Amino acid sequence: MKTRCLIVDDEPLARELIRGHIQKLENFAIVDESDNAMKAMDVLRNHTIDLMFLDIKMPQMTGIDFLKTLKRPPKVIITTAYSQYALEGFELDVVDYLMKPVTFERFFKSVNKYFQAGHAETVNLEGGNVANNEAFIYVKENKKVIKIYLKEIHFIEGLNEYIRIHTDNRRIVVKSSLQSIESKLPSEQFIRIHKSYIISIPRIRAFNATTIELENAKLRIGRNYKNQVFSALHYKQEI
Repeated sequence: MKTRCLIVDDEPLARELIRGHIQKLENFAIVDESDNAMKAMDVLRNHTIDLMFLDIKMPQMTGIDFLKTLKRPPKVIITTAYSQYALEGFELDVVDYLMKPVTFERFFKSVNKYFQAGHAETVNLEGGNVANNEAFIYVKENKKVIKIYLKEIHFIEGLNEYIRIHTDNRRIVVKSSLQSIESKLPSEQFIRIHKSYIISIPRIRAFNATTIELENAKLRIGRNYKNQVFSALHYKQEI
């Protein structure tokens, strides 16, 4: 899922600049834009926002005062021409404090802070044509974003609050849930076979009524998953 963004700034040119920066990032989407806090409040009530780019000096209510009114605010990157509010902004646990005019290089550093803080665990699927073997996902491991081609994945193992992705030549541990990453994978290529396992269908070498054999692993089929597994494999349960 893309990181859903809200831009809040009373200056049209400032909104245009941030909009242009966001549009350069494939895994970010602009949900809405607001020129004051009241309109921004309506957006937050009606949409899920992951990251808000918030100006400070605005009519009716400052960005800082607006942020203080929110019980469960999204993550915030402040954009302003006034440096004197920096300390107060960081006391409110903002991701970063950007001085206008915001260059793309400085903007990109703020986005990286958002990732490094653990607010984006797995990033959206890219190169979505599975048939050409170029589809991939980004995942974050140890503050580093890693690109994994789907064709490299053998299976994904659930580890409570983490998952372990088994690929051709490495194992990558990511803070995420199986349910979260399952929603990002194409169902024609991957299937959940157990509460703890998602496997790559092309990697299957053999199976029976209780287990599936991959190239380098033998995994159990969960009792509650048997019907959907055999259905996905187009096999009648005669074994």
